[in-house]
Amino acid sequence: MIWLVITVVMHCPYMANAGTKQIPPTLDSTQIKTIIRSADPFDTLLFLDGHYYIHDIIIDKPLTILSNGNVILDGEGKYEIMVISAKKVNVFNLDFINSGYSSLNDYAAIKLINCSEVVISNNRIKNAFFAIHISNSTHIRVHQNTIEGNAYSEQLNGNAVHAWKCSHLLIENNILSRHRDGIYLEFVSNSVIRENSSFMQMRYGLHFMFSNDDLYENNTFCKNGAGVAVMYSKNVKMVKNTFIQNIGSSAYGLLLKDITDSEINHNAFLQNTKGIDMEGSNRIKIEFNTFEDNGWGLAIQASCMDNIINRNNFINNSFDVSTNGRVILNKFDQNYWDRYTGYDLNKDSTGDVPHRPLSFMSTLMEQSQGILILMNSFIIHLFEKLERIIPTLTPEDFIDLNPSMHAYSIN
Repeated sequence: MIWLVITVVMHCPYMANAGTKQIPPTLDSTQIKTIIRSADPFDTLLFLDGHYYIHDIIIDKPLTILSNGNVILDGEGKYEIMVISAKKVNVFNLDFINSGYSSLNDYAAIKLINCSEVVISNNRIKNAFFAIHISNSTHIRVHQNTIEGNAYSEQLNGNAVHAWKCSHLLIENNILSRHRDGIYLEFVSNSVIRENSSFMQMRYGLHFMFSNDDLYENNTFCKNGAGVAVMYSKNVKMVKNTFIQNIGSSAYGLLLKDITDSEINHNAFLQNTKGIDMEGSNRIKIEFNTFEDNGWGLAIQASCMDNIINRNNFINNSFDVSTNGRVILNKFDQNYWDRYTGYDLNKDSTGDVPHRPLSFMSTLMEQSQGILILMNSFIIHLFEKLERIIPTLTPEDFIDLNPSMHAYSIN
């Protein structure tokens, strides 16, 4: 209990002059709403141990809401549980279960509308349509929550953390699973998403749409339907994330669609169908990443240009890279390729002959998926060797002029 008091005081400096109202589990929603209406700004609402069947609790003033132990707020599968529309609200250490489902309304366990300086921390949310839904809000912290959905279908599941038209969000240290998307951001700017674990989502571990000037770092995205998608955005930094085992017929670790002027560095792309799939994306710096044990390490379409792919590791992928065009407008340089067969006579750790990472088989695959049946056959190996000597099918400019002889240590 001491840690909880310290945490509340840190986030609510007004608490020293505020009162505390206890809420026992014998009260129904109407009685609880009466207590909330009678509370003064910056009061604390303390839920006592128990199971509460409540719905549509409205928080429209600065309050701190917490429990002293095991408290369950149950929406009975019919209702929203808590709606916040105020500044300086704190919600700590509560269990929310069974929020309602609606095909017309975005019901949520915790909904924030027109809020600022709100902290949602150390809560557990289970079996919610949307777990935390944030709209038209700024300076919100969603911290150290555990959120688990039911993952029946995309239509019957909302997102674990959903944000629309927001700025200065901090979404960190959450464990998110079994929703449609783990984290969904649309028109969200100047925000940080870090140290979250998002796994077994039906669609994306993280989904950006029209969201600029954001950073996501040190997150893990594992076994999601299609990994992470960043779309129609600019100035996005993606740093030190792990994308692992996002596998399926159209799955990838990271999809980049129509994004510009962004950075992808020090990430690990492991055991995905595709590590990165790029479409219509320009001026992206992709540096110091590891692509290992993927089907495709990097699939970069001809609609991409002015991207820099430097000092990355490509290890044990079925195909290190692929493209669907012959005009190459991107730069590969100083990458480590485990398939490189060149030499380093002057021992400067850089290969003395260039490396052509686009394989003959990968080029054929772009023309016909059925050719996969011949992969690893003798005839394909023969053509691979001939293509390295006399390139005819692979684009002449798809080349790494300075391949590294050693894998980079990427922290």
